[in-house]
Amino acid sequence: MAFDDSLAGGIRDALADKLNIEEKKMFGGVGFLLNGNMLVGVWKDSLIVRVGPDGYADALLRPHVKEFDITGRPMKGWVLVEPEGIREDAQLKDWIDRGKFKGDILLF
Repeated sequence: MAFDDSLAGGIRDALADKLNIEEKKMFGGVGFLLNGNMLVGVWKDSLIVRVGPDGYADALLRPHVKEFDITGRPMKGWVLVEPEGIREDAQLKDWIDRGKFKGDILLF
C-alpha cells in the first residue's frame, strides 16, 4: 500500500509557512523534517509523530494512538495515529504541534 498522499498534503499545508522543512520519502512513506530532524510523517494511511520521551506515555493514552512499530521493535518516543484520530484538520494540527518539541525545546 502506498502512503496516503491526502494526509501528506494536509501536513504540507500545516507546515507551509515554516522554514527549513524538508520532505523526504522513507520507510515506504514520507517524513517531514526540520533541520534534519523528523517531526511527523505518513506511513500507509496513518500519521507518525515524534512526541519524545516526555510526551510518549500521555500520547499512548489518546484514542486511536499506538506505538509506532513497523519492524517488530517499537520506536520509543514515536506514535502512530490511526486515520480515525486525524479526521479533522484541528486533530492533525494538534498532532503536528506535538511533534514540534524535542524535550522541552520548541523547534519552530
